[in-house]
Amino acid sequence: MFRLSEKGEQIQQMFGAIAPRYDFLNRLLSLGIDRRWRKSAVRLIKVAEGGRVLDVATGTGDVLLEIARITPPSVKIVGADFSAEMVRLGSEKIAATPHAGRIEFKVAPCEDLPFPSNFFDSVTIAFGIRNVVDRRLGLAELWRVIKPGGRLVILEFSTPRSALFRWCYHFYFRNILPVIGGMFSKYNAYRYLPDSVLEFPSSEEFCATMADIGFRHVRCQPLTFGIASVYVGSKE
Repeated sequence: MFRLSEKGEQIQQMFGAIAPRYDFLNRLLSLGIDRRWRKSAVRLIKVAEGGRVLDVATGTGDVLLEIARITPPSVKIVGADFSAEMVRLGSEKIAATPHAGRIEFKVAPCEDLPFPSNFFDSVTIAFGIRNVVDRRLGLAELWRVIKPGGRLVILEFSTPRSALFRWCYHFYFRNILPVIGGMFSKYNAYRYLPDSVLEFPSSEEFCATMADIGFRHVRCQPLTFGIASVYVGSKE
């Protein structure tokens, strides 16, 4: 049976602590751009009528609602997150929408998903892959649950290539974002955010890892001057 590492448990507890203010701070700290990024990522999913889509590290379900918005009512949508508090809040949010009947939640880490192999037409994960401690195992699990011919879409923060824009971005991330986050939630959690982004592999390295796991036709699409990137890969 899979058990989170000590670091994984610390990250899990951190997200549970910030869950009540998570949606508000996402909008505030990104100036609302996060919504546009999610829409860009979800447009890349591949799903058949009556199919299934999984969103991992789903948080409070923003990606689930975007998937529901663009897919037929026959498509079943599942959100998985290792934070029970995030899932609780997400379930309450989804229950108040017209899409409640076709969206369900599971409490589960990316490294140990409670689904059969070859089960989903597409899998998404937005701003979550950098928090997966055993990233290769997590990617292997995502590959396992996707049907042959299916697609993985990952949205994640990245580092801008422009030196000037990168300096401004890092200054905001390191000096301003944690202070604002600390005013409304937990300072340490929003200190962790820039550290985790800066430690994330380059787009070339991450694409190579996806390909090594078994994904094909892997590509990376930068968003908003490279602040975020969408990674796409297929299971052949």
